[in-house]
Amino acid sequence: MARLTRKPLWRGAVGLLAGLYFLVPVAASVIFTVDVPGQGFTLDAYSGILSADGFTDSLLLTLELAAATIVLVMVLLVPALVAVRLGAPRLRPLLEIICSLPLVVPSVALVSGYSSVLRWGPEHLSRTPLFQTFTAVQDKRFPFVLVLAYTVMALPLAYRALDSGLRAVDVRVLVEAARSCGASAPRAVLQVVLPNLRGALLNASFLTLALVLGEYTVGALLGYQPFAVWIVNTGGNQAQLSVAVSVLSLVVTWMLLLVFAALGRPRDRSRSLSRSSRRAGRDAAAPAPIAQEVA
Repeated sequence: MARLTRKPLWRGAVGLLAGLYFLVPVAASVIFTVDVPGQGFTLDAYSGILSADGFTDSLLLTLELAAATIVLVMVLLVPALVAVRLGAPRLRPLLEIICSLPLVVPSVALVSGYSSVLRWGPEHLSRTPLFQTFTAVQDKRFPFVLVLAYTVMALPLAYRALDSGLRAVDVRVLVEAARSCGASAPRAVLQVVLPNLRGALLNASFLTLALVLGEYTVGALLGYQPFAVWIVNTGGNQAQLSVAVSVLSLVVTWMLLLVFAALGRPRDRSRSLSRSSRRAGRDAAAPAPIAQEVA
C-alpha cells in the first residue's frame, strides 16, 4: 500500500530541472540589470524605463495592435467554429488544416509575401479607390497590416484554445434548448453558447496577446517599431535597460496569465445554482414573455 501511495522520485527531478531551465535565465537577467560593475546594486535600469525614448509609444502601439488582433481573431474564428459544429461537422478537419497552416510557414516567408503585395498594390491600383486602402493599412500611427499578419500567426493558437472549449460543451444541445425556449439563433449563440466558452475565449485572447507582445520578425522586416522591436533596438546602446524592460514585460505577462486564469475559473456551483433559482423565481412570477412572443 505504501508502495502505491509513494510518489516516484523522477517526477520531482523533472520538476526541478524544468524549474531550473526557466528560472536560471530569468535570475541571470535580473542580476545583470541590478549589478553594475564598480557601482554594485542599483535600480537605475528599472527607474529609467518610463523616461526612455520610444517606450510609451511602442508599448501603446503594441497594446492597440494586440486589442485589434484579438477582436479580429474572435470575429473570424468563433462564428466559423460554431457554424461548423452546428451545420457542417465534416468541414472541421478542413478548418483545422487551414488554421494550422501558419505553423509550417516561416515568418520570413509571410513577410516576403506581404511586402510583395504591398509593393504590387500601389503600382497597379494607383487609379482605383483601393490605392487609398493600401496606403491606410501601412499608416505608421496604426499599421493595420501588422494586425492582419498577427491574426494569421495567431490562428493556430486561438483555434486550439477555442476548439478544446467547444469539445467540452455540447453546442448543438445548448442551441436547440435555447431555440425551444423561443430564442433566435444569434441570441442562442450570444447568450447561451458564448458564456459557456468564457475560459476558452480568455485563453485564446491571452495566447494572442502574448504572441503580439513578443513578435519581432514581422514588425522589424516591415519597418515598424512595436514593443519587441523597440527592445532589440534599445539593447544596442542601453543593454541593461533593454534587459530590464524584457524582465518587466515577462512579469506583466505572467500577471496577465494569472488574471486570465482567475477570470476563466468556473464559478462556485452553489452560488450559481442559487442565482439561477432566484432568476427562475423571478421569471415564474413575471408574465411569460416567450408565450407572448410566440403568440
